[in-house]
Amino acid sequence: MENGLYKLVSDGLTQWVLHRDSKTFKLPITLDEILSMPISKSRKIIDGNLPLLDVNLSNFVAPIDTQEVWACGVTYMRSRQGRAEESGSANLYNLVYEAERPEIFFKASHTRVVTNGQNIGIRKDSGWDVPEAEVCLVINSSMEIFGFMAGNDMSSRSIEGENPLYLPQAKCYDKSCSLGSVIVPQWMVSSEVFEVTVDIRRNNSSVFKGATSTANMRRSFRELVDWLGRSMSYPVGAIVMTGTGVVPERDFTLQAGDLVEISISDLGTLSNEVQVVGH
Repeated sequence: MENGLYKLVSDGLTQWVLHRDSKTFKLPITLDEILSMPISKSRKIIDGNLPLLDVNLSNFVAPIDTQEVWACGVTYMRSRQGRAEESGSANLYNLVYEAERPEIFFKASHTRVVTNGQNIGIRKDSGWDVPEAEVCLVINSSMEIFGFMAGNDMSSRSIEGENPLYLPQAKCYDKSCSLGSVIVPQWMVSSEVFEVTVDIRRNNSSVFKGATSTANMRRSFRELVDWLGRSMSYPVGAIVMTGTGVVPERDFTLQAGDLVEISISDLGTLSNEVQVVGH
């Protein structure tokens, strides 16, 4: 298991823990509290003398308290191409890709987030659906990048392709946001360039594989965070999905029962089975 912060459930109670060097320690504060303070203060607590715990790390839930989840689009060339394919409007997404201001949109409240091992959703009223494997930034109230996690920004390409103004419906629905089970603090990653792979399996056979690197991003992590915080504050921090560089070809769509596995260097694997949601 990756070193980092996990949120566990035991006897109906939740607790935050730190897993480091094959040992698990109890954290005295929540993620809301961690992200309300600067990294200089939170790191002293996390790296301090914490009590050991003997717990089952399989009983985890999504590593989020009351944070909002925001997402960024068209941050990779492949994403620009994919959005142009679905909409037939290449010029629109070329402008977004090249513009000074990035595309940033609200993705999910904390109550709508799922995690590793839980089902993700495709809308019943959509006929073209894909996962979007993304590195997620965990930012604090000072707009510092506290840490990283794996994420899946599920998307209906048919709905967004019909009209770009339908983006919220294409992106925001039950089970459309999945986050990895661990937050890896920024001082625990070996590099802030991450390798991303996606494997989609159907009936135990791979039907799509893809890979990219955050080195291919058009924008930096810091740039995205700076734009997000230009006119809004986040007293307990936020989660920022940074865009995808892996987009299946236009003849591919997810089906109920598919297994989506996203692996990101240093951040682990995020695995979710697909189900249909809505009516």
